[in-house]
Amino acid sequence: MTDRPDKLLLLDTASLYFRAFYGVPATIRSPDGHPVNAVRGLLEMITRLVVDRAPTHLVACWDDDWRPAFRVEAVPSYKAHRVGPDGVAEEVPPELAAQVPVIAQVLAAVGIARLGAPGFEADDVIGTLATRSVAAGRPVDIVTGDRDLFQLVDDEAHVRVLYTVKGIRDLLVVDQAVLAERYGVADGAGYADLAVLRGDPSDGLPGVPGVGQKTAADLLATYGSLAGVLAGLDDPGLRPAVRARLDAARDYLDVAPAVVRVVRDAPVAQSDTTVPSAPVDPVALDELAVRWGLGSAVGRLTEVLVGRVAGGPSGSV
Repeated sequence: MTDRPDKLLLLDTASLYFRAFYGVPATIRSPDGHPVNAVRGLLEMITRLVVDRAPTHLVACWDDDWRPAFRVEAVPSYKAHRVGPDGVAEEVPPELAAQVPVIAQVLAAVGIARLGAPGFEADDVIGTLATRSVAAGRPVDIVTGDRDLFQLVDDEAHVRVLYTVKGIRDLLVVDQAVLAERYGVADGAGYADLAVLRGDPSDGLPGVPGVGQKTAADLLATYGSLAGVLAGLDDPGLRPAVRARLDAARDYLDVAPAVVRVVRDAPVAQSDTTVPSAPVDPVALDELAVRWGLGSAVGRLTEVLVGRVAGGPSGSV
């Protein structure tokens, strides 16, 4: 058997199964008529990623808490527009919500590590596992449709984001050159500072009113970081209108960085993340495939796992 280079692939699972739900026809259903388009689509994505990206380690990162209290306390508008009728849970189409437990069961039967952390989002799980992997000298690719995770990009540490804007078959590989070209920032840390200043309506983050992406990038280029921008408020070279906007947003700027920046030391359990060479529970997997009509998708994933060249040594992150 030929060893392949060690590499960790982290999946922003909810981002991917939402994409699958909206991208795979709703006519894909189980034998008794339940929708399984998100399950089927996610399995096909994982199969394609294992083939194309050849990871030795793989984690489906999970939202144990999609709207953590520490973020809401800092910025109450954080994801507030996504809260469902009960005032707590995320508003998710019922046809998708019913498929999430099936996804978890299938991943367990295949043997793909699925990791979350109480009180934290999948982004924090990804940040934590990426940090551990870098410390172990293992490169990291992160698959997501969420730009928030661009803040983890680090060429020196070999951390990239595979962005699904063009789909799984044609992922945009985001490295520091892409961040510089598209956002005018030098690295992932710069992107996080940019996100604080610019805001993100999709997450309910207001940003600094009147400071858009270009102004934010110009400020960071001049002052080096968000901390540098705030320290430079008395700079006579700073336009008075921009100074006034930043000064008026000081309360927001004091708390927003802790909301925008992913946690890198969340309490994520140690787990064997090695890509399985065969399903760990083939009986359960067969039962799930029959129950939900997933035979072809499960078969393709199993074939890829069994047929792939063995990777590097087992290990945890």
